[in-house]
Amino acid sequence: MNRIVERFARLKREGKKAFIVYIGAGDPSLDATRQLGLAFDKAGVDVLELGVPFSDPLADGLVNQLAAQRGLESGTTPPKVLETVTAIRRDSQIPVVLYIYFNLIHRVGLERFINDAAKAGVDGLLVLDLPPEEAGDYEALMRKAGLCNIYLVAPTTPEKRMEKIAKRSAGFIYYVSREGVTGMQDKVAADLAQSVAKIRAHTDLPVAVGFGISNPEQAKLVASVADGVVVGSAVVNQIAQHGRSPELISKVGEFVKSLADAVKSI
Repeated sequence: MNRIVERFARLKREGKKAFIVYIGAGDPSLDATRQLGLAFDKAGVDVLELGVPFSDPLADGLVNQLAAQRGLESGTTPPKVLETVTAIRRDSQIPVVLYIYFNLIHRVGLERFINDAAKAGVDGLLVLDLPPEEAGDYEALMRKAGLCNIYLVAPTTPEKRMEKIAKRSAGFIYYVSREGVTGMQDKVAADLAQSVAKIRAHTDLPVAVGFGISNPEQAKLVASVADGVVVGSAVVNQIAQHGRSPELISKVGEFVKSLADAVKSI
């Protein structure tokens, strides 16, 4: 069974919520990415999202744009990200999702990229700029390779389209809790519970909520209404602060554990 599907099924049996962490691959180096992935597994992270650096990351706010830039500067490429996933797999079975823009896949070739990702130990793809209407063979190739195709639902998504996205998704639905790009926010959207309920009316898949969750209090609040909580920019910001410090892994690991504990307390 796919690791993402397996993890959500186990959490459901245990009555627990999923904690998903996003980091930019290769920020500040690919070896740091490997070490962070292993530290996150121990800290209670359920799914690791690796952002594949891209020169024009349209869905990302400043914090994640800078992470992508640092990833590119450290020489990170899609094949090297897959090598890093393989390296993580030697020590961990944490589910891994690649957060990626379609250009990077298109350049390699859809079928080849999906097969290479599966071989490396990737469990799902979240292709930011590939809507279901333009997916072509993508979903069939993903199913064949045993990978989850994860789609985004936004606050502005009409209900009819939400239903279509829900039917065509695998693994979980990623609900973007606010309009705009990624980034830390002071508060969680007031209508979050209603939005999650609306998505659940169309699917049995777990609903994970991301974009803007910055601290343990917000993570706990989101976990009370969703099946999973995604934290990205707040963790990436910690990586930026500690940079190449020898304490990078331990400091970021501590921060992530505080978020994981908050999510697991629900």
